[in-house]
Amino acid sequence: MDDIDYAIIHELARDARIPNTTLADRVGLTPGPCLRRVQRLEADGVIRGYHADLDPAAVGQGFEVLIEIELTDFSRESVDVFETTMSAHPEVIELYRLFGSPDYFARVAVADLAAYDAFHVDKVLTIPGIQRVSSRFPMRILKSARDRG
Repeated sequence: MDDIDYAIIHELARDARIPNTTLADRVGLTPGPCLRRVQRLEADGVIRGYHADLDPAAVGQGFEVLIEIELTDFSRESVDVFETTMSAHPEVIELYRLFGSPDYFARVAVADLAAYDAFHVDKVLTIPGIQRVSSRFPMRILKSARDRG
């Protein structure tokens, strides 16, 4: 990848709906070569997709919770069950396996505190092998992966 590829990526990260002619102008190319570069970046997996920037509150995800999770059992089967189950919940917008303690970190987005309580009790705590769950409620979100651009 060269500087032009990085410029294309930067512009598309800011506005994925930018017309190719405008993109080409911003990165100093003509439209044909610019389009071919975008297609190559897509084919190479550098550009993995295009996404809409949604208002979390409007789609019932305005209340975010940060969860630390520790397991009791680290067998391959238990880990797979936990990871597959947690990843399948649409409320889980990020899930990380960590080195050390806690074992996992999840970012969850729901409508409100009552929705989080239901998610916590009915979905998280029903997964076998959980030792401890610690929930943190952000006072204010200062920067988020949702705020790219």
